[in-house]
Amino acid sequence: MKGLSRALTGIIVFLVCWQILSFFISRVIIPVPSETLGLLGEHLTNPRMLEAALQTAWKVGLALVLVLLLGIIAGLFLGISEAFYEMFRPIIMFIQAVPVVSWLTLVIFAWGVGWRGPVFITFVSLLPTAVLTTVSGMRNLDKDLLEMARVYRVPFNKVFHYIYWGSLLPFIAAIIDVTIGQAWKVVLVSEYLAGGSGLGVEIFNARMVVDSAGAWSVTLMACILGITTERLVKYLLRRMSKRWGPA
Repeated sequence: MKGLSRALTGIIVFLVCWQILSFFISRVIIPVPSETLGLLGEHLTNPRMLEAALQTAWKVGLALVLVLLLGIIAGLFLGISEAFYEMFRPIIMFIQAVPVVSWLTLVIFAWGVGWRGPVFITFVSLLPTAVLTTVSGMRNLDKDLLEMARVYRVPFNKVFHYIYWGSLLPFIAAIIDVTIGQAWKVVLVSEYLAGGSGLGVEIFNARMVVDSAGAWSVTLMACILGITTERLVKYLLRRMSKRWGPA
């Protein structure tokens, strides 16, 4: 209960500060909270906005699945072979350093406006994090335990379950923890500049008609969805870790 009361207190303080700022700054920049929250309530019952939220959510989900699948597989191979890691590390670091705006330019030239751009940009932006985190997990495996399993000829399925999977699960959880919030941000930015549908496009439309309350209400909607998704995934990961963690 104390945590909930503190969270509510923080929200109230935030709203009060928001209200005070709206008195001193133009409403074109900072709209009043009541107007923004009222629009948010309308969005949550508006079929068009709900469809836009669904469009953004499936792009986030697809990008995260690709990041986890390919990032973990690549990280496993690079973690096993030091030579391969040293060979591909400069490429990974280069991909990590490329700004989102450069990827945007590339996808607009390649595909124009549509769903592929946001998914691709989110994937390449978050892939290095997944790869490097998995490599760190591979390097933290208990080598003595692996050697003991080899000596006693423990079946590979048990070695994978109790040693590899059990040791890598915290690192996989860290990948999801870091990337899930970033995925929502990157998808929204990509939709804003190169998307055909989604919440990012709705923010762009609000900007075009100078509707700051509309832009901020859609932003709040995206934040709520992002936080809800993050909490749900963390809950599922906790359940998985109890079931599949080391015995």
